[in-house]
Amino acid sequence: MLRDLGTGEEYRFDYVTEYAFSKDGARLAFATSTKEAKGDGVSVVATADGTARAVLAGAGHYKSVVFDESGTQLAFLTDRDDYDADQPAFALYHWRVGREARALAAQGTAGVPQGWWVSENREPSFSENGARLFFGTAPRPEPEPEKEPPEWEVVKLDVWNWKDPLLQPMQLVQRNGELKRAYAAVVHLRSGRLVQLADERLPDVDVSAKGDGRLAFGLSEVPYRQEISWDSPGYNDVYVVDVEGGSRTMLLERLQGRAALSPGGRFVAWWDGTERAFFTMPSTGGAAVNVSAGIPVALDDETHDSPMIPPPYGYAGWTTDDAELLLYDRNDIWAVDPTGRRAPRNLTEGVGRERDLRFRYVQLDREQESIPIDEPMLLAAFDRTTKASGFYRDAVRGSDRPQPLVMLDERFGFRLLKAEDADVVAFTRESFREFPNLWASDLSFRDMRKLSDANPQMSEYRWGTAELVHWRSTDGEPLDGILYKPDGFDPSQQYPMMVYFYETMSDNLHGFQQPGPGGSSVSVSFYVSRGYVVFIPDIHYRIGHPGESALDCVVPGVLSVLAMGFVDPQRVGVQGHSWGGYQIAYLVTQTNIFAAAEAGAPVSNMTSAYGGIRWGTGMSRMFQYERTQSRIGATLWDAEPLYIENSPLFRANKIETPVLMLHNDDDSAVPWYQGIEFFVALRRLGKPVWLLNYNGEPHGLTKYQNRKDFAVRMQQFFDHYLQGAAEPVWMAEGVPAVLKGKTLGLDLVEPDTVGAERGR
Repeated sequence: MLRDLGTGEEYRFDYVTEYAFSKDGARLAFATSTKEAKGDGVSVVATADGTARAVLAGAGHYKSVVFDESGTQLAFLTDRDDYDADQPAFALYHWRVGREARALAAQGTAGVPQGWWVSENREPSFSENGARLFFGTAPRPEPEPEKEPPEWEVVKLDVWNWKDPLLQPMQLVQRNGELKRAYAAVVHLRSGRLVQLADERLPDVDVSAKGDGRLAFGLSEVPYRQEISWDSPGYNDVYVVDVEGGSRTMLLERLQGRAALSPGGRFVAWWDGTERAFFTMPSTGGAAVNVSAGIPVALDDETHDSPMIPPPYGYAGWTTDDAELLLYDRNDIWAVDPTGRRAPRNLTEGVGRERDLRFRYVQLDREQESIPIDEPMLLAAFDRTTKASGFYRDAVRGSDRPQPLVMLDERFGFRLLKAEDADVVAFTRESFREFPNLWASDLSFRDMRKLSDANPQMSEYRWGTAELVHWRSTDGEPLDGILYKPDGFDPSQQYPMMVYFYETMSDNLHGFQQPGPGGSSVSVSFYVSRGYVVFIPDIHYRIGHPGESALDCVVPGVLSVLAMGFVDPQRVGVQGHSWGGYQIAYLVTQTNIFAAAEAGAPVSNMTSAYGGIRWGTGMSRMFQYERTQSRIGATLWDAEPLYIENSPLFRANKIETPVLMLHNDDDSAVPWYQGIEFFVALRRLGKPVWLLNYNGEPHGLTKYQNRKDFAVRMQQFFDHYLQGAAEPVWMAEGVPAVLKGKTLGLDLVEPDTVGAERGR
């Protein structure tokens, strides 16, 4: 139904399967499909009067209808010309206002590789100026057999071969995507020449200048696929492709990480983690230039604590005409000359480092590929000390210092949305006590106006406060954390405390914490409202000793809070999931400071987990231990003692803390046998331990009823050990398999009611 919003007049078009408007709204194109195929086709409607014109008709499938920027050209795919074949082939059609639609590409068209056809799995697209039409091709698959063999003859088998580029599980995860993979090709509309740009050796290419550039840019990880099982980041060969003729040139071989083409297509830029520097190279080839050599501060993450090449802070983008590349350090923004002739300059005049602010460029125009040099720059600012946030104004040119616009002890969220034709932006503001309501302002931020008042019922509930706390790790490193206190907090009282952590989370001081059952973690606002103090400490790591690092950071943090006098040392609990769950499982083998612990989806045995599979991606888990989060930094056979040292299972006999675990049988990240290993060890040792397995659920709970059930059970667990509440049936006696589905065991068991009627 097409409706004129001014007049209310409506036009009806039947059997429409998909549609697309031109950018200016002057035309509407749609595809139709009817039961007897008599009405199959593509039509274009002039929206001014609702007049529809058939562009192409005939029995067949029509799909992927797209206009160019001007709205005067249309492209689509159809198998109309081969519809009666056993395996119909699609063709790419093109229509221009005032002309008939014509087929531009099909199997056998000059430029389409031998044995390939036009893929229906990639939508066509025009370059910005409309001179090029991009589409996808792929090897034509073998036809499906006319008759399926009987089930008793079907062999279901996966063959794992040591020469496979990817492990079989990873191939199976990616199978559907690979079956639908399409490789980029282009038709030059003026000449009609078809050029294949991508293929199986270079699967993905992007054309510069919004499709109008002379060069396409490609990254190929094909030669290095085996290595992603144990090394990270992965390796790539970097290519440029001549869009006119299809020839390709390799610029970089075996780059660890990724590179990018400048918007205008003049340069390729990349981060070299070994050199800890940014490099550029002309896209036509030539010598690599270290463009960051003159910058006197680090451009890589100064808190990096994983056994892999350090990542950079990143970059803001390129200025107009690829004139400069704007790089980030921890605090400031630097402008570098991609040719290396001019020395780098600190665009933010060192104000970020001087005040320990983090400046980052805010892109207001989503379609803008480069940063204008003749317009003011809006910068997001974050105070690394106080966690306040706000905005500054600066410019690419000149030497003026950034000018502050607004800084608040809140968090600005909801990436700024700017009106297309006015200097007005929309955003959210939030804190622990303030829901992220929608606000609007001009670009000076002097007239911020609150537009929404969502969740006004918050005023009826106990909430709490959030503050930053500081302490030092066992080895003297300064650390930050967040301490949440309940409303009506009285420092003379003794409160129970919940500890939650992952890695570093203190930057979220001003984040709003929505109450409700989560997929794996405690609800901070819920626990605080019930009279708990909640503590979230940061953790910094030493390579090879992740468990001990957590111990050295978390325990001194807990002790520093206990020293304040308002937390009962006998009523401290700890909860975390995944990496947090692992660290908790390790901590309770080393300390009895916690009265109760919930360790969700923990790796308990790094020696068995090392050779496991992350079933969600099909990847080997080796890379995680050698290069990323688990931070061992070596293979199992090169560092066996470290794998054992960091595995809670080998010290399970030291645990005195009651442990609750959540580990589901469809966990796609941490194999659930890790939870089983830990559970059966503690059970064998006679330690209080419970394992919750929500059948068919993945790494975190997705179904609301399961989230709610877990929240209740976790509350009952901690209330029992930290508040003295009665045990529920599921803790005191369990839920036998014969009662599965009949009772949840949630009723509380008072000391004199053991053996009474069981739960709901």
